Amino acid sequence: MKSLLQKTLEYSSEYLSSLKERRVAPSEKELELLHRLNHSLQEEKLNPEEVIGLLNEVGSKTAVANVGGRYFGFVIGGSLPAALAANWLAGTWDQNAGLAATSPFGSFIEDVCSRWLAEILPVDKNSTAGFVTGVTTANFSAITAARHSILIKHRWDAEANGLFNAPEIKVVVGEEVHGSLLKALSLAGLGRERLIKVPVDSQGRMRVDALPEMDENTLLCLQAGNVNTGSFDPADKIIPLARKMNVGWIHIDGAFGLWAGTSEKYKHLTNGCELADSWATDGHKWLNVPYDSGIVIVKDAINLRAAMSMDGAYLDQSGDRIPYQFTPELSRRARGIEIWAALKSLGKKGLAELIERTCSHAKRFAEALSKEGFEILNDVVINQVLVSFGDSETTNKVISKIQKDGTCWCGGTMWQGKTAMRISVSSWATTEDDVEKSLNAMIRIAKQVLYEKTS
Repeated sequence: MKSLLQKTLEYSSEYLSSLKERRVAPSEKELELLHRLNHSLQEEKLNPEEVIGLLNEVGSKTAVANVGGRYFGFVIGGSLPAALAANWLAGTWDQNAGLAATSPFGSFIEDVCSRWLAEILPVDKNSTAGFVTGVTTANFSAITAARHSILIKHRWDAEANGLFNAPEIKVVVGEEVHGSLLKALSLAGLGRERLIKVPVDSQGRMRVDALPEMDENTLLCLQAGNVNTGSFDPADKIIPLARKMNVGWIHIDGAFGLWAGTSEKYKHLTNGCELADSWATDGHKWLNVPYDSGIVIVKDAINLRAAMSMDGAYLDQSGDRIPYQFTPELSRRARGIEIWAALKSLGKKGLAELIERTCSHAKRFAEALSKEGFEILNDVVINQVLVSFGDSETTNKVISKIQKDGTCWCGGTMWQGKTAMRISVSSWATTEDDVEKSLNAMIRIAKQVLYEKTS
């Protein structure tokens, strides 16, 4: 075992040290290596070192280098050194974090992280967190808590009786609602098409003047950090109005934007978020912990526990915190370990600096590309940049060539009818040199595409 783990450490160190020089996305030739893993399963055992050796030969060459500093696709963070090391330890300990009885350590560290998160994030300070796979599951968990809270007031036990003949819950979202929230609503039995969608402004923010009539049977879902523009629904204006209408539950999808509240410079964007009833965010985005890591936070934990709990006479329900009562899963890994390590290593100042540094990089991208004559489609309020290189065909061609070039990686999107390249700066590892190197590649490729188009 010691020899195997030492070899694995060598492979991991070699991969991490190659990030500055290697392509961000694997080349077509490198992807051909994947076929080495696809064969009939042999009859006999293999030496573990041989297995890990093959896995390294293929995986280290075909993995997307999103843990490096030049990956700007989607909203994907890297892995902070302390979080990665904690992930290795967590794998070694292999804790089942469903019960305090199966992992007193896992239960305790989740409780600590729950208190830390309530302190630093723009949420109610008496909130409780559950640790899940990602923001889709976090949204789902919060929505089921909301469903319980609204229906139990009608003496309807949704967990016991389902939704057949249950009182109707009205769901209100913005027109720019993210697909993960829609998926969560469908999983919770509330549907993704029977919604009231509130019109948004040019940055994707829900319009206060367009709010519908709402009541105690309404679930209102706001957004903290639009996945394209980075903009925030004005919670400080919407939530007080919703409270006057006695809205049943207010939820905030803050997959990455909620972390802006940890920075003095950007926390004004999250004003009012703390007035909601629940929040969903990711650890594997802006906090930069390894996949997978999501967090559901609920103001009144009794609603989340009612929605998530189960019967099981054999289950040991002892301990101050019973982790499975805050998540859909019973058996699961101890995700709080990496979150604790990330927060402890950064501290409040380090976390704020991480948020502010990546936002500064995003502004640099926008300024440089705009100076070259390319259109920036959004107000760059945090770490998201939308750039158009002309018509849809031209922009898509530039994106494709940038991805194939390998210097950096950015994805495409549609923003209010216009094709754009999206630059999301989410990694702790991104340096000014990474930004300049990536900008040079973007500008070179875009000019080449435009030259070819006009020649």
